[in-house]
Amino acid sequence: MAIPFDREFDAPYGPAMEVSPLIRRVLAPNPSPFTFKGTGVYLLGDRDVAVIDPGPDIPGHVEALKRALADRHLTHILVTHTHSDHSPAAQPLKEWSGAKSYAFGPHAAGKADEGVKIEEGGDMAFMPDVRVMDGDVIEGRGFTVECVFTPGHTSNHMCYALKEEKALFTGDHVMGWSTTVVAPPDGDMQSYMASLRKLQARDDQVLWPTHGGPVRDPAPFLQAYVDHRLQREAQILACIDAGVETIPAMVARMYVDVDKRLHVAAGRSVLSHLIQLENEGRVVSVDGHYRRVG
Repeated sequence: MAIPFDREFDAPYGPAMEVSPLIRRVLAPNPSPFTFKGTGVYLLGDRDVAVIDPGPDIPGHVEALKRALADRHLTHILVTHTHSDHSPAAQPLKEWSGAKSYAFGPHAAGKADEGVKIEEGGDMAFMPDVRVMDGDVIEGRGFTVECVFTPGHTSNHMCYALKEEKALFTGDHVMGWSTTVVAPPDGDMQSYMASLRKLQARDDQVLWPTHGGPVRDPAPFLQAYVDHRLQREAQILACIDAGVETIPAMVARMYVDVDKRLHVAAGRSVLSHLIQLENEGRVVSVDGHYRRVG
């Protein structure tokens, strides 16, 4: 499934880059196979400023954010979800500015990755000052942000829509350089697909992911995301029909052209698909082997 990613977008680490009349972006120095070139931190507004996904608590990165905010009033710290490349810098920014943090909630209790590190890990220390729900509106001088709940990548994932520019900040729900990892136990494929279709029903003009470039034509991009997941589901069922019944064997067959460092994460996404298929009564697991029902 070809998804038209803009892989060239991103400024050097540190300096703020203006990407629209109301939006600036600061890139954190944390590139990896899961973060692409790093965490893109968004600064909304002119006098009052909201920060979206402040990023990792790296001293040089936090200082870069402070420099970008030096002549402005930081009023809101918005967090899409609590992976450690998104939320830890909220605490030093809060201590420096006095701004409150906003999120759906803390990292899901008891939802660790079962000893398998597939992303940047959970920020277990984060607790928002203000817990927001779907449809809540956050206002500052010059910006209006609507909260759009999108569970799936994590159970606490929240997108934020800047009404003045019809722009949606998608965190890791939609990324600008790859498809999204959906990893149980906290990641849930059924919720993720429902959240994708929720975004398809909106009329946002541009999507701003935390990793990678902007999506300036959301409708076909979101459809490609949905099609990609349906294609993966079909591949899993084809594997089972061919007698390839374990997750490692499925990954080896389905992700032969993918960097092997990502195969563990791919296995978690396959597991998430299989859990959904089990919940729908379409497959059954027996001692780690998956078979069709009926």
